[in-house]
Amino acid sequence: MSDEDMDGYGWVLYAERPEWRDLTPVPQDDGPHPVVSIAYSKRFTDVYDYFRAILQNKEKSLRALELTKDAIDLNPANYTVWQYRRELIQALNVDLVDELDYLQQIIESNSKNYQVWHHRRVIVEWKNDGSQELQFTAFMLEQDPKNYHAWQHRQWVIKTFKLFDEELNYVEKLIDEDLRNNSAWNQRYFVLANTTGFTEDVIEREVNFAISKIKIVKNNESSWNFLRGVLFHDKRGLKGNTQTTSFCEDLYKTSNRSPFLLALIIDICDEAVIKNQQNELYNAERGSDLCKAMSDRYDKIRSKYWNYIASKFTLKSAPCVENLDNPKRTSTDGLLEDAAE
Repeated sequence: MSDEDMDGYGWVLYAERPEWRDLTPVPQDDGPHPVVSIAYSKRFTDVYDYFRAILQNKEKSLRALELTKDAIDLNPANYTVWQYRRELIQALNVDLVDELDYLQQIIESNSKNYQVWHHRRVIVEWKNDGSQELQFTAFMLEQDPKNYHAWQHRQWVIKTFKLFDEELNYVEKLIDEDLRNNSAWNQRYFVLANTTGFTEDVIEREVNFAISKIKIVKNNESSWNFLRGVLFHDKRGLKGNTQTTSFCEDLYKTSNRSPFLLALIIDICDEAVIKNQQNELYNAERGSDLCKAMSDRYDKIRSKYWNYIASKFTLKSAPCVENLDNPKRTSTDGLLEDAAE
């Protein structure tokens, strides 16, 4: 419904309200020669002219608080309105529970708006109570499981008020409902990083968890990324984690050529070369061959990247032979230059 339509549903302009006659509205100043003037509706102009008036007069009253609601209704992303509303809440000692109830309605209609979530965070901080927030964010995530603002708010609340206890169970439920929910996988990593950390037992458990989900959907980037994140903390390295290497090789033998599987094997080969731990399975030659396969067939969109990685394998495996024409130049320098090009 447009602002003009609202006028026909009992809306009365502030300029026509007797209780506002003591205030002189302040028009928007676009300068003497505005390039492109916005065609604001009559209602929008009226509300914001009076908002600028109370802002200019620094009026702290209940009517000013109600006015901010109308201003927010017309533009919920206006930072100045939200900031002044916070000043009014403090000055008038507004019930913060009522403000949270009001915010729930606003956020449900503007779930991707940064300002509304920021305002809720401030109110929760003032209230010093995050007990409602897990239920609220869970409700919002039911509407959109990948709402960045809801996840950001949830992480802040959990970390601020130490509400980690049931979060792994909640996240596992979301992952079971949608294995491709990257936000839920990220939340699982967040919880582990801020609670148990990545001990040997946790690494073993989480590797098994990730592998069990990859077996269900083998081409799911989210679960592969989570697996990589966990393996980053394994002191034994990629090659030393036999759970992972065995799983990858078994999957490879079934002719699975998921780009995420091949990328992980390539990284294991790279690690083996760097640590001088090459063997028949993980070596520069295999890494280079898999890079070519990725470039030519399985991940063509990143072909230049994989060609570059292949050149690095060649560089690492090339013997360092002194160039007779230039004693300071080695036989691998040209490869490095080619890779850079």
